[in-house]
Parts: sequence; structure tokens; C-alpha cells
Amino acid sequence: MWFRSTLTYRASFLLTTLGNALTSWLEFAAILIVFSHVDQLGGFSVGEVALMYATASCSLGLADLFLGNMDQLGARVRDGSVDTMLIRPVPLFAQVAADRFVLRRVGRIVQGVLVLGWAVAQLRPGWSVLEYALLAGVIVCGAAIFGALWAIGGAFQFWAQDAAQVQNSVTYGGNRLLQYPPTIYGTELVRGVTYVVPLAFVNWIPLLRLLDRDDPPPASGRGYPLGLPGWVDFLSPLVAVAMCALAALLWRVGVRSYRSTGS
Repeated sequence: MWFRSTLTYRASFLLTTLGNALTSWLEFAAILIVFSHVDQLGGFSVGEVALMYATASCSLGLADLFLGNMDQLGARVRDGSVDTMLIRPVPLFAQVAADRFVLRRVGRIVQGVLVLGWAVAQLRPGWSVLEYALLAGVIVCGAAIFGALWAIGGAFQFWAQDAAQVQNSVTYGGNRLLQYPPTIYGTELVRGVTYVVPLAFVNWIPLLRLLDRDDPPPASGRGYPLGLPGWVDFLSPLVAVAMCALAALLWRVGVRSYRSTGS
């Protein structure tokens, strides 16, 4: 329904999608401005950083397109409209995800794909078909991890009822973090997004394998290495499955603990 209503006003849809894409371009423009003053950032070239930016942006864009409205669940819990959803013969999760579906968010995905193509052209990596498949898998697994974080944040709102900004700080904030190489951050932060909230598996860790940068030396004595073995580079699919399983469990617990507003 929301898809059809969006396309009813096609000029408006195209303009808002273009605006969404241009807003995303400003983030990448900031990276290009940095590289207009330096040759490397944390030991990584502009093409390598662009690859990190593009994979993170595509993954977030996919998750945001399908699950970005999870941050509105707290408002529905407070006004009691979740009751209406619960009596419909459709899973609550599907209803919340589809509620007010925002098709213009596809602009971020398109922009990320364009930057991805530019980054690969800059690197000229000479990858095999298997390595290109690994790159595609990085984006899919990253989208699953971001989606799981959105679902976990939605489940948390059954209790908190107003945690949208906390949820966004992990998703949108995590995306901004992953757009830059891990070597520019402190070791404690890198450990946190590796062992606590596994954002590093969205793109940092698997891209180290693609870029032949296994456990790189830190810049200015900070950041990596964490002493991770090489096989960890291939754990993104397992991390994505584990995060989705955790999200499904917390969602069930959250739904079962839901109590109507009584209004």
C-alpha cells in the first residue's frame, strides 16, 4: 500500500529520492576533502576508504529500506496502536517493518553502489569471481547485521517505549564509524565494536582480507591489531545469523511482555 501510494506522485518521489542520495553524497564529499590534504588516512588510500564507505552505506541502505521504521515502534506502544496490529492475521514484525514504507531510502543504496564502482576502479584489484562474490556477501551480511540491530532496538522499545535515538546511535552512528578505517580509532573503541556490538563484521574485518591487510599495524600506536586469527575474516555470515537469532529471540520476549496502554 505504501509502495503504491509513494509512486502515485512520481515527481515528488524522484525529487525526494534525489535529495536522499545528495545528502549521502555529502558524507562521501567529506572523505574526499580529507584526502585532498593527505595521501593516506590511517595507512589506507582513498580507494580503500571509499570501499569501506560504499560497503557500509549499501548495507545500511538495505537494512534501512526494509527495517528502518522499527524506530517508530516506541510511539506505537505509547499510543496503543500496537493493539490494532496484534489482532490482524499478519505477524507483528512484518507490519512494523512495512508501516509507512519509505521508498526514497533507495537513494542511499544507489549512491553507495556508485561509490563502490568508483572505489573498485580506483583500486584495480584484479579480484577473482570468488573475491567479487565475497564483496557481495560483505554487503548482504552487513545488511543483516544492521537489520538485526534495528530489530533488537525495536524489541527494546516494548520496555523503554522511547528509545529511538539510542537505536539510531547504534545504526546510523555505526555506519558513520565504519566509513573510516579502524586504524584511526582507539583500541578500546575497536574492541567494543568487535566483541560487544559486532559492527566490525559489517565491513572492517572481511575487507581486510580483500585488501590483503590482515591485522594491519595501528596508526600512531592506536587501533588495530587485536591479535585476531586470519579465519575470523570469514565469520561475517555466522555473526549475521547469530545476530538475527538474538533479534528474533528478543522480539518474541518483547511481544510477550507487551501490555496495552488500557486507553
